[in-house]
Amino acid sequence: MRKLWIWVICIIVIVIIAAVITIKMFTQNQSAMEKSGHSNFVNSQIPTLFLHGYGGSADSEKFMVKQAKQNGVTKDVITAIVSKNGDVELQGKLKTDTTNPIIQIELANNKQGDLDENAKWFKNVLTKLQSEYDINKFNFVGHSMGNLSFAQYMLTYGNDSSLPQLNKQVNIAGTYNGVLNMNEKVNEISVDANGKPSRMNPPYQELQQLEDVYNGKNVDVLNIFGDLKDGTYSDGRVSNSSSKSLKYLLGDSPESYRESKYEGKSAQHSQLHENREVAKEFIEFLWGKQDD
Repeated sequence: MRKLWIWVICIIVIVIIAAVITIKMFTQNQSAMEKSGHSNFVNSQIPTLFLHGYGGSADSEKFMVKQAKQNGVTKDVITAIVSKNGDVELQGKLKTDTTNPIIQIELANNKQGDLDENAKWFKNVLTKLQSEYDINKFNFVGHSMGNLSFAQYMLTYGNDSSLPQLNKQVNIAGTYNGVLNMNEKVNEISVDANGKPSRMNPPYQELQQLEDVYNGKNVDVLNIFGDLKDGTYSDGRVSNSSSKSLKYLLGDSPESYRESKYEGKSAQHSQLHENREVAKEFIEFLWGKQDD
């Protein structure tokens, strides 16, 4: 009987030792995988702010943020809730050694059509992050009307050196010169090679001052839009000409400017921010290591 107990104890000890070794190997392997994943991307503390479009929320940004996390860009994601009177509450906390942090912005009044108000709210998010985390640069990713709100922010506050400065921006389905069936009919407006529209809808004329605002700031721009290939030259909501007219607004001022068109059903207005290829492209643009 005593020998049996000795054998039982020995087996238990062996199992425990094996379990400890397995856990240690798994942990080391996970750490190696994480390091390998991060090695594909820059190691930066510059936050990237995601802003939804009209009627949207942080859920509109969920897929894009999830793709960034799954690809090993970052583990640090917080949400900035902007109340109807413009107060900002940060949900979550960034680590002091944060890498490529993401801030999802959610506007309580998500159907606010006043661009000046939206611009002020965006500024409030930046100043909150500045006071909490001492940020001095930021990246921006916007969808639909979120891009127009951001354009107004840059027009109003872009030259304020006391605020964090724009580093890179990604614009998805931007509504710079109108929305279909609101102030633009299908195939009514075209753009030339420089992005200049054949007709300018308000507030496009005023936004032409952006070229001066961006001048000398070394901002990289990625402009993404969708074409359903149904003859409308649009994503079903925003014409390609409206999105492409950003080029004329910025002129030669950005450090770099690139357009990227997606086609087919997955290029529909609300599907663009659920599109894996779109996510892959902007992840590489924002955080990919550049070859020397």
